[in-house]
Amino acid sequence: MTSTDLHPKTADDVLAAVKWAAGEETPIEIIGQGTKRALGKPTQTAHTLDLSALTGVTLFEPEELVLSARAGTPLAEIDKLLDDANQEFQFEPVDLGPLLGQKPGQGTLGGLVNTNFAGPRRLKSGSARDHILGISAVSGRGEVFKSGGRVVKNVTGYDLSKGVTGAWGTLAVLTDITMKVLPRAETEKTLVLEGLDDAKAAAAMALAMGSNAEVSGAAHLPAGVDGDKAATCFRLEGFKPSVEYRIANLSKLLSDFGKHEQITEAGSRKRWAALRDCLPFADDQTSTVWRISCTPTEGHRIVADLKSGIDCSAFYDWQGGLIWLNVIGGDAQAEAVRLAVSRNGGGHATLIRADAATRQSVDVFEPQPKALAALSKRYRENFDPHGILNPGRMG
Repeated sequence: MTSTDLHPKTADDVLAAVKWAAGEETPIEIIGQGTKRALGKPTQTAHTLDLSALTGVTLFEPEELVLSARAGTPLAEIDKLLDDANQEFQFEPVDLGPLLGQKPGQGTLGGLVNTNFAGPRRLKSGSARDHILGISAVSGRGEVFKSGGRVVKNVTGYDLSKGVTGAWGTLAVLTDITMKVLPRAETEKTLVLEGLDDAKAAAAMALAMGSNAEVSGAAHLPAGVDGDKAATCFRLEGFKPSVEYRIANLSKLLSDFGKHEQITEAGSRKRWAALRDCLPFADDQTSTVWRISCTPTEGHRIVADLKSGIDCSAFYDWQGGLIWLNVIGGDAQAEAVRLAVSRNGGGHATLIRADAATRQSVDVFEPQPKALAALSKRYRENFDPHGILNPGRMG
């Protein structure tokens, strides 16, 4: 079978392409700019549905806090539009381009929704799924469907827009997406505690998150990950007088944990963008990288368990509930990673960076319990009975 790239420019073109693929029962890989092709299991398809020409912001109403755009619209274009209006996606879209050996700023809105990644503000603002308002899409049956709308309060019927978010393109081809946007904070500051070990950092983060400081980011970088000294970071955002008042109180609350410093707005934004995009592990392209979601108080125990058996390093986001794990060498150590997670409170481990052979040979995503796997299978079969959309991407 000859490999073919399909380049739809309209939603009708997408419908025609999927109808053809469904009729022929031939699998297709769905991409935007192709920045996330190295995520998930490799697909084995003869045809590619390239949505890079399906672009354009179709609605932006800053007063209503709503933005609609076609799925292939570059996030860089949307970010510029939001920045000019002093607004943002508050879940902080993650840019894994540099981690995967690519240029930054190449992702699309469709890729953002299909992966459902979120940055450091996840613990306060949720993920992309919590900010999506509506979609237009084409199912694997070759049928157009819509869900949600262009208003913040829309709860009529089943919210399929949330169901397809994070499905990695295995349920439907998104054509148009409507998202909630919010005003950007007037300013921000970051309080940094120096020299804490992982256990003390976990205690400090738990104390800070339980306070009235309204922390919007809590992360810990052990010594050697991004500097000679360990750094435990707390971000505070809002109006300047409020930020100054809250950071002073937080400093007093955490005084028993030792020396600290404050990073002002520009430096703070740079620090959290680097954590969001896992830049501390971007340079060594020979290592494998895992993203582990776990109970915040158990994160440091998972890493200690792993370090006792394999050569690795890690840093923590989401108050310790998100571990970025860097495994040295070509072996992903999947069995060791999942065993450490299971015996320290449980969680979900996703292989983010590895070569194609490794991603093909191990479970990239956390294996589902039998009952949940059966439910997921039925869900996929309802949307895509012939299995033509990104087959195998999620295993």
